[in-house]
Order: sequence, then C-alpha cells, then structure tokens
Amino acid sequence: MKREQILHLLKQFENACYEYKGIECWSARELQVILGYAKWDNFVKVIDKAKIACETSGMAASDHFPDIGKMVEIGSGSQREVANIALTRYACYLIAQNGDAAKPEIAFAQTYFAVQTRKQEIIEQRLLDVARVTAREKLSKSEKKLSGIIYERGVDDKGFAVIRSQGDKALFGGFSTQEMKRKLSVPESKPLADFLPTLVIKAKDFATELTSHNVVEKDLHGERAISKEHVDNNLAVRKMLHERGVKPETLPAAEDTSKVKRKLETEERNVVKDAKKVRK
Repeated sequence: MKREQILHLLKQFENACYEYKGIECWSARELQVILGYAKWDNFVKVIDKAKIACETSGMAASDHFPDIGKMVEIGSGSQREVANIALTRYACYLIAQNGDAAKPEIAFAQTYFAVQTRKQEIIEQRLLDVARVTAREKLSKSEKKLSGIIYERGVDDKGFAVIRSQGDKALFGGFSTQEMKRKLSVPESKPLADFLPTLVIKAKDFATELTSHNVVEKDLHGERAISKEHVDNNLAVRKMLHERGVKPETLPAAEDTSKVKRKLETEERNVVKDAKKVRK
C-alpha cells in the first residue's frame, strides 16, 4: 500500500469518527463506503459476523452495535430515514477482522483499529499502575506518620512492627503478615503491601490513618492500648469490605509495586528522550 493511500485512509477514518452518547463511534453507513462495500446488504453480513464475535468474547453486541437512524435525501429536498448502526472502536475492529483482508481498505482497518484499541488498553493499564503506585506511596507515608506518633507515646520500632502485624491479622481474617506473604508467594525480603491489589492497599492506609487520628484524639499510650485501637480499626475496615462482598485474604497478588514504579519511570524517561529528538 502506497504512502498516499495510507494517508488518505487515515484521514477518512479520523474524519468519520464522532461522539455518540459520550462514546467514540463510527457510522456504519460511512464505514461501508470507506471499506469499499458497494451494497449495504453485503456490509450488514460482515457486521452480523462481527456481532457474533462480540457476543463470543463475552460482551453484549448491543453495547457496541447500537441501531440508529440516518436521514438521506430522496429528491425534491425531502428526506427519509434509513437503517444505520453506531459502531464503537471495538466493533470496527471486529468488522475489519471479519472482512476481506485482500482489500487494501480492510487490511488498513484491521491494523488501524487493532493499534488504536491496544493504545486504549495501554492507557487504561498505565492509569491503573499509577493509581496503585500512588496508593502504595500514600500507605508508606501513613505508616511513617503513625510510627512517629506512637514513638512519642512509648512504642519503639519493635512495638510498631507488632502493632502493624496485629492490624494485618485483623484485616486478613486471622492470617498474619507472614502467613499472607506465604499465601501470596511474597519474597521474604519484600513488604507484603508491595504485592497487594490497590483496593487492599487503600484499605490498610485508611485503617492506619484512623489509628493515627484516634491515638491522638483518645490520647493513647503504650503498645497494648495502641495495638487494640489499630486492630479495632482494621476490623472495622474489614467489616465494610466484607459487606460489599470483598475478602482481602482471597484476592490474588498483584505485580510488585517497586517493579511497576520502575516501569513507569522508564516510560517517563523515554518520553523525555523522544521530546529531545523532536527538538533536534
């Protein structure tokens, strides 16, 4: 395929994109023309195959192929409504996959929508990674804050470790920190929190913040009193999660947050490098 043809098709696909009920879509009638289908009935057959593929993948076809109408000129300035379908990016991808790849337009569409869909997945995953790393850093700050507060109230580093372990046991339904590490195959030298899913990291953070607040408000002193407060707060957080159908100890381990953070930092450095290349 020549560069001129690629640029022409790229412009057609980009121009045909519009927003339907807040979602990026393409008109099936317009896509029919771009993909080189002379007859609507022939294009509908491809759409029907794509709908089946959508349902097979576990998604509702109605979410990606909603029926809409399109007004067309029929002469003398009058119009009539014809059948049309709003196609999401995923729907377009499935249509391209079920089309005739020998046609240049179809071959281009397969690549275009596959790449664009993958870009969306990458963006979504990166946002999830950023949220998880941010939550982990927030937990570290909360634990450091609590450590400083209770140190002034007669609890040393060893006592803080005991308090934190008791809190974990309450949050994880009786499983100790070490037991959870074995359960999730966490290396002995690594913190348990580095391998917890974002929801559980935030749960631990909330319980820790509650303890910091109540230790000061209730003027608690000593390992026993502060440990009881931390256990009670973790039990309260666990109760809330349990009521919403979540058991922290049953959730699978997530990727080491330190590795996720390094990956994000590498991506950021690459962005800077690319920007410098552009300036040159």
